[in-house]
Amino acid sequence: MKKLVIAAMVAALGGPVSAAPLCDDLGFAGLLAKCNRGETIKLTLASGQPLGEDVVLQSGAYYKLEITADGSAELAIEGPSFFRAIWMNEIVINKIEIRPMAVDSIEFDKAGVAELSFIAIKPGSHEIRIPGSTGETQRITVSIQ
Repeated sequence: MKKLVIAAMVAALGGPVSAAPLCDDLGFAGLLAKCNRGETIKLTLASGQPLGEDVVLQSGAYYKLEITADGSAELAIEGPSFFRAIWMNEIVINKIEIRPMAVDSIEFDKAGVAELSFIAIKPGSHEIRIPGSTGETQRITVSIQ
């Protein structure tokens, strides 16, 4: 019975499953393999300054999001749609690693850096923004393809 189920699954998939978009061979590390990593996305939280630039990510690839706050104001970012479209590996703040189940927003009361590592999963267009702001430079669009 087990062999029949496996044969049906292979037939339904139409052959072997292809590797993630950035790797030919994921190896032992799987999706976290070094060859599967995209460029780091950098955001700046500073009073009156642009948040960052729009980015396009590949579904199945591993990324880091580096958020730097200069301490000029108490600022946060939010992006529930984005945070639900990714698998969060960890958040690192002051060399402390946090492995959350979910994130809705991150707030900085003073200057600091937070680094989020994740795998982009759900295709679509998602917004990360400073809550309560209306300016075009106070948000970015993250497109997952």
